[in-house]
Amino acid sequence: MNFPSTTLAFWVNNIDPFMIKFPDSWPLDGIRWYGFAYVLGFLIGLALLHLYYVKRRSPYDADQQTTLITAIIIGTIVGGRLGYMLLYSFSEFLSNPFIFFMTTRGGMASHGGIVGIFAALFWFSRKTKTSLLGLCDLVVTIAPPGLFFGRIANFINGELWGKISDLPWAVIFPTSAPEGYPVELIPARHPSQLYEAGLEGLFLFAYMQFRFWTRGKILPKGQLTGEFFIGYAVARIICEVFREADAPLILGLNPGQFYSIFLIIAGIGFIWVSRRLRALSY
Repeated sequence: MNFPSTTLAFWVNNIDPFMIKFPDSWPLDGIRWYGFAYVLGFLIGLALLHLYYVKRRSPYDADQQTTLITAIIIGTIVGGRLGYMLLYSFSEFLSNPFIFFMTTRGGMASHGGIVGIFAALFWFSRKTKTSLLGLCDLVVTIAPPGLFFGRIANFINGELWGKISDLPWAVIFPTSAPEGYPVELIPARHPSQLYEAGLEGLFLFAYMQFRFWTRGKILPKGQLTGEFFIGYAVARIICEVFREADAPLILGLNPGQFYSIFLIIAGIGFIWVSRRLRALSY
């Protein structure tokens, strides 16, 4: 493997993961950018739900919006954490199931988060007696900002870095080498977190908003959800090409790529069901 020969020419990611640090006497270390990213994503989602209601594109009033976001938060955290345990740290989870609650050690899986959110939406649709597919279509249009800020937080934390690269925008992640390793000897890598923020976050957000406002009223319920799953999966598969695998390969694929295949299948399934249900209603 050839390392870049002039690593000091690359930017070193030494960003403090703490947004605010608390005194040592306090029970918590402080507020991390990672946690703030989640809060910001949920707040933007709540604002979009309010906009949809004002524009008569959503049936959910202010109280229901708060309940919905709360359910999504719980689904994201529980699903994301459990997904990470099952998909990326299964042996450790089996030996000590209580690590599920050790959130300070990190570990969230976006695929698990999606499953958790879907469970939350199923509960909410039953509670409000509204269409599950229609609800899913609303929620997938507000999801990309959370994905965007989450990936930016990954970059700030210096985690989930990319493969070694000598491209001009490559970044040196000190966390990619053993502690105390000379910075000048650490190879630069793709800032794959930013690639994911761009594709999974900004691009997907622009696409979903465009589809929602221009075609949302005439598309069959479930169509937008299917498009989101396919779009997210394709974006993830592309970005994983530049990302260093953080778990053993599965059939020669990064775990993120392998699990994304099932999202594509789910997306196709949503689109097929949505069109089938429309045809049957005629």
